[in-house]
Amino acid sequence: MRGRRSPYEIYWEILVYCRTPRAFTAVINRCDLNSRTGQEHIAFLVARGYLAVAKDGGKTAYAATDRAGEYIALFTEMYRKLFDTVPGFRL
Repeated sequence: MRGRRSPYEIYWEILVYCRTPRAFTAVINRCDLNSRTGQEHIAFLVARGYLAVAKDGGKTAYAATDRAGEYIALFTEMYRKLFDTVPGFRL
């Protein structure tokens, strides 16, 4: 009986996916976000120190920081307690 994803679930998906550096388009495609929403969520995570921006020439990649590991662990624990399952990607 789950509806839309909460922003916290989307943050979790982005951070888990970005454990290895990923391009913006890869993130929005894998996490099923439109460009505007993806930019907002990624900007939020970068501003809070959960994502790092790496620029190599003309390419930009996003990678989860050590701080993101704490969010991933706490969110997973809370999700498990609420829904008796671990969070997962919706694809």
